[in-house]
Amino acid sequence: MDILKTVPRTEVEEKYTWDLSALFSTKEDYDVTLQETEALVDKFVKDYKGKLNNADTINSAIDDSKVFMENLYQLNSYASLPVSADANNRDSIMTISDFSLRRNAMTTKISFFNVELLNNDFNVLKEAAKDEENNHFLTELMEEKEHMLGEEAENVLAQLQMTLNSANDIYDSAKLKDMKFPDIELNGESYPLSYNIFEGMLDSDPNTELRRKAYDEFYSVLDKYKNVTGANYLNHVRTEKTMATLRGFDSVIDYLLFEQRIPRDVYNRQIDIIMSDLAPHMRKYARLVKEANGLDKMTYADLKVDIDNSMNEFMSVEAAEEIIKNGLSVLGDEYTEILDRAFSERWIDYVNNTGKSTGAFCASPYGAHPFILVSWSGKMYEAMTLAHELGHAGHFYLSGKNQNILNTRPSLYFVEAPSTTNELIMANQMLKNAKDAKERRYHLSNIISKTYYHNFVTHLLEAAYQREVYYLIDANKSFTADDLSEIYYNVLKEFWGDEVEITKGAELTWMRQPHYYMGLYPYTYSAGLTIGTQVSQMILDEGQTAVDRWIDTLKLGGVKDAVGLAQNAGVDITTDKPLKDTIAYIGSIIDEIEEITNELK
Repeated sequence: MDILKTVPRTEVEEKYTWDLSALFSTKEDYDVTLQETEALVDKFVKDYKGKLNNADTINSAIDDSKVFMENLYQLNSYASLPVSADANNRDSIMTISDFSLRRNAMTTKISFFNVELLNNDFNVLKEAAKDEENNHFLTELMEEKEHMLGEEAENVLAQLQMTLNSANDIYDSAKLKDMKFPDIELNGESYPLSYNIFEGMLDSDPNTELRRKAYDEFYSVLDKYKNVTGANYLNHVRTEKTMATLRGFDSVIDYLLFEQRIPRDVYNRQIDIIMSDLAPHMRKYARLVKEANGLDKMTYADLKVDIDNSMNEFMSVEAAEEIIKNGLSVLGDEYTEILDRAFSERWIDYVNNTGKSTGAFCASPYGAHPFILVSWSGKMYEAMTLAHELGHAGHFYLSGKNQNILNTRPSLYFVEAPSTTNELIMANQMLKNAKDAKERRYHLSNIISKTYYHNFVTHLLEAAYQREVYYLIDANKSFTADDLSEIYYNVLKEFWGDEVEITKGAELTWMRQPHYYMGLYPYTYSAGLTIGTQVSQMILDEGQTAVDRWIDTLKLGGVKDAVGLAQNAGVDITTDKPLKDTIAYIGSIIDEIEEITNELK
């Protein structure tokens, strides 16, 4: 598999692709299930509309809804995942387009459900909530009563969902279909450039001339699309603001945090403390990277370079699978079995083919196993990314096996804890097995440059930028692409100070992140990693007791809020102590990297 060659999907070896037959054996099976689901929805409306006025009927309706909801999860994955793997495949595009229309029709038909439930006296709902399987759903629904509109209004909003949610699709189309990157010509050699190649390989290439040239070429292409991307994003956040106002929220931030059941002071704390307390540590790390690589200056294009590039040898998919299984073996036989199945049953799509979605993700349709997308680069970085996504897979697999479909999804605040915990457990195992100081420094620097840089710096800076954008929207102000670039530049400058030169193009980094179309997602990476850091340390200190507690937490799914889930794992997120302890831990790693570097001179 030539990792630097972006090939058409048809040329990818099957063993490096995911196997969607676990969802439906054939397209015909998918079509039949889609028709059956439409019939189930029609029957649901006939059986329950206008009749949800007692506890028994309410619970019966909720139970019946679980059947078509499970179908919809699996249908959605079967229809959407091929487009993520290849956005240029016309058949896949037609399938997801057809499904989206039909799903929207179904959700419109059942839009009466929550409204009618909330028209009941709360005593009726509390009686229904005595059913343990449905308690969590009904309890959260009652919290939403003051923000629910009437049946007619909710029906209209349901019909408009495809339009209201179109910004992400437009963003993906521009990014995956319209943006074309030129090859890089350097010293008589030609290097291909794409989103995935830049983000997975060239932005951390040890050749400074190549890395910086790739950076310039990459951002010069982004610059051509900044205005349409900015206009699309403006439309998206204005839509969110409109929804917030309709549902009775003064601020779009409060509206989005309500979905997570997280108070604003916790959200602000996460951003403010990291911006102030982590910055000095990361500036020190930037100095170490500059010195280790003999750079003339430290620029934004150099931040992902390894401290010791001689240790970063090419890693095959098969080698990474073994490293991951060994690294996560501490989590026990049940978890190891999930990993074995993920590798042997082709849960994972590896190859960087034309039209493939950027980054990495894990889709977890209820009632089936998860599916993971990565673009394999052959670096340790990518192995940690795969371990991260397997953290999501393990979490939702265990959650799905132990909770009904309404109880599987935790607050977004918690969702990145299982993924980042996996990264740290892996890193701790590699540190334990390090043969000498040089190898130990390599693994320590990977913890900083991958796990903490990605989740505690990259996504946190995105969160700080996102907050400023929402401040503008809450003040009923508009913005242009240049305004967004100025905001992002100022955030970068505040964090890196004079230690890193914020080179031209860095201000356009806001264009690279799809998470802005998913609510207040960026800050949750650092929130999850705060929990993950504490859990991984407990596993080191307590052993099996902490492992058992963690596996039990994963199985809870979403039956507890973020505070309750963290508490179950042994972490108290009601205070800033876990966050401050995590930042201190990051500082201690950087100090050790400096000590080893001095010893190796």
